[in-house]
Amino acid sequence: MKKYIHINRNIIQQNEKHGRELPVCRVQEGNKARYGSAVEIHGPSRMVYRPDKPLSCGAKLWIETDSEISIEDECTYKDIQSMK
Repeated sequence: MKKYIHINRNIIQQNEKHGRELPVCRVQEGNKARYGSAVEIHGPSRMVYRPDKPLSCGAKLWIETDSEISIEDECTYKDIQSMK
C-alpha cells in the first residue's frame, strides 16, 4: 500500500513555542497515521509538490512510496497529545 510521508509543521511550531521535541514526521498509510522523529525508506520513493491539490491533511509537499519503511520513535497523534 502506498505511504505518504510529510512533516507536520504545526507540531514544529508547537515544539519551538514550548521548547519540546515531539515527533514531526507523519506517515499516512490508508486511514492510519503514524508519527516519528525520523523515517527510513527501504526502496524507491518520489517527492511530490502539489500546492493546487494538497493531501487531505493539507500537505502540499510529500514523499510517496510503496516500499517498506522504518519509523524512529514511532507513535500516534494521540500519543503526541498526551506528551504535551
